[in-house]
Amino acid sequence: MTERQSPLTLAGLLLGMGMLHLVVPKFFVRLIPGFLGSARFWVAISGVAEIASGAALLRPSTQRVGAWAAAATLVGVFPGNVTMALDAGPPGSAWSSAAWLRLPLQIPLVVWAVRCARPSSSHRLG
Repeated sequence: MTERQSPLTLAGLLLGMGMLHLVVPKFFVRLIPGFLGSARFWVAISGVAEIASGAALLRPSTQRVGAWAAAATLVGVFPGNVTMALDAGPPGSAWSSAAWLRLPLQIPLVVWAVRCARPSSSHRLG
């Protein structure tokens, strides 16, 4: 993957997931921990955050801020992923195993976003 493809690929992932949050909110509502209040509100906000950070990743001039926003969004939705795993029960079925495997996968996604936030070698001065 080239230096430019990496943020574009992450943008595609975020844009797709953000759209899903807005088009199929019912799936995501059950992932919101009860103590946060209105689940539909948080699903919409996280979807908009994913779309905004993904859109910002599309342009080199906004890539850095988009990447930091993506990292923050991925960290912010982590409690929903924990809720999904806990609700799925111990790994055993394909669904519960996927829910639990998703938790450690958040780490490389956040690292990916942070790497996209670094200035590319072609943009560095000196």
